[in-house]
Amino acid sequence: MGAPALTRKPDMGNANEGSRANEHTDRAQARHANRLRPRRQITPQMKEVAEREHRDPEYIRERVADGRIAIPANIVHIKKGMRAFGVGEGLSTKVNVNLGISGDKADAAEEWKKVKIAEDFGADAIMDLSNSGKTRQFRQQLIDETPLMVGTVPMYDAIGYMEKPLVKLTKDDLFEVVRAHAEDGVDFMTIHCGINKSVTKTFKETGRLMNIVSRGGSLLFGWMEVTGNENPFYEYFDELLEICHEYDVTISLGDSCRPGCLYDSNDATETAEMIELGKLCKRAWAAGVQVMVEGPGHMALDEIAANMKLQKRLCHNAPFYVLGPLVTDIGVGYDHITAAIGGAISASSGADFLCYVTPAEHLCLPNAQDVLDGLMLPRSPHTPPISPRRCRTPATWTTRWARHAASSTGTPCGSARSTQLRARSATRSLPPPPRALAPCVARCAPSVPLTRCSKAQRSTSAWRINASPEPQSVTWCSSIVDV
Repeated sequence: MGAPALTRKPDMGNANEGSRANEHTDRAQARHANRLRPRRQITPQMKEVAEREHRDPEYIRERVADGRIAIPANIVHIKKGMRAFGVGEGLSTKVNVNLGISGDKADAAEEWKKVKIAEDFGADAIMDLSNSGKTRQFRQQLIDETPLMVGTVPMYDAIGYMEKPLVKLTKDDLFEVVRAHAEDGVDFMTIHCGINKSVTKTFKETGRLMNIVSRGGSLLFGWMEVTGNENPFYEYFDELLEICHEYDVTISLGDSCRPGCLYDSNDATETAEMIELGKLCKRAWAAGVQVMVEGPGHMALDEIAANMKLQKRLCHNAPFYVLGPLVTDIGVGYDHITAAIGGAISASSGADFLCYVTPAEHLCLPNAQDVLDGLMLPRSPHTPPISPRRCRTPATWTTRWARHAASSTGTPCGSARSTQLRARSATRSLPPPPRALAPCVARCAPSVPLTRCSKAQRSTSAWRINASPEPQSVTWCSSIVDV
C-alpha cells in the first residue's frame, strides 16, 4: 500500500546491540507484512461486497489494498452474522442512520423502533451515539441483532463510561473506551484525531462565525485548552491504530472543524484539519488499518463539488463520509430536504457515504417518524446514492399499479397516499376506455393540463387532457398499453 520500507540501523561495532536492532526491525517488518496480507487476498467479505455491487472481486480487493474502498467489518461482528458493505470508489453511495440513548431522552424502546426502520428501509449503517445510561448494554445488543454496519463515537461515551468530568479524563481513560467499543464489535469509529495544536492555532488566528460545532471536536478542543496537552488521539495515533488493527475496526477520521454555517465552509480551519487527516490516512494504511474521512457540514451549493474533489486530493482518495451537507442555514424543520440536495450533489461529485439528516435537526432529538423521513430522501431511487445497477425500469411507463408500488421506495406514506389517490380517482366521473384499450398514464392525474402520454411512441396523439378549468375531458390512448 505504498508504505515506506523500514531500514535497519547500522551496526556501530557492538555485535550484540546491532543484532538486537536487526531483530527488532525484522519483527516490525514481519508485523507490517502480516497486517497487509488480508488485503492481498480476496476475503469472504470482499466477495460479498463484489456480488452486491456487481463488481469483480479483484476490483474490490485492489481498491481495499490501496485504501480507496473500506469494508468496515469488526471480526467480532462478522462472527455474529453481519453483512459486509463496501464504501468507496466505484460503489453505490451508502447511507447511515444516527440514533442512541441520551440524557434528554432515555427511551430504549423508541431507539429500537428506529433500528427497525433503518433495517427495513434500506440503511447501510447505524451509528449508535448513546451518551447516557447503560450505553454498553444497548451497544452490545445492537451489534448482536443488526446485520448492518455499526459505528460509534467513543468521545461521546467517555464521560459517562469513565464517570468523570471531561477535564479529569486522561489519555488512558479515552483509549480504554475505544478498546471497549472495539471489543463489543463496533465496525467503524469516528475519532477526532485531526484537531491538533497546529489546527487550533489556525482556528484562533483566522476566527470563525460559528466556532467549533462538532460535538466530539468541541469536547477535545475544550480538553486541550484546559489541560494544555496535545490531542491524545493525535499524539498517540499509533497506539490507537494498534487497537483498530487488532479487531479490524475502520477508523473514521472525524472532522472536528466542519463548518456550522455557509460562511465558514471551506475556510482555513477546515482545510488545515483536512491536510492533517490526509497525513493520518497514510499512517493508518501503513499500519494495515482501513480509513474513512468525514466532511461537512453546511456548505453553499456551488462549493460542494470542489470540496469533494479537494478532499479526495488531500486525503489520497480515501472514502469520504459527509453529513448532508446542508445547502442553507435557514431550513430549520426542513433540513432533511436541504441535506438531500447537498447529498445528491456530494454523491455525484465523489462522496462515498452519506449521514442522513432528519427534520428534527437543530431542533430536538428525532422520533421514529423523523428517522423515516430523514432516511427516505437520500435513499430514493435514481439519485446518485443508488448504483445504476440497482435501478429498475420505471413502472410509471405502464398502468400496472402494483408495479408502481414495487418499484418505489416503499414508504408507508407513499403506499397510503397512492391508495388514497386511487380511491379518489374511482369516484370521478370519467368516460370508460374502449374495451381492451388502457387509459393513458395521464389518468392518474386528471387535474393536470397537457399531461403527455408516457408511451407517445405507441400513441397516435401526443396530448391527453385539455387545459380547461371545467371538469376534464379525458381521451384515451388509441394504441394498446400494458395493463
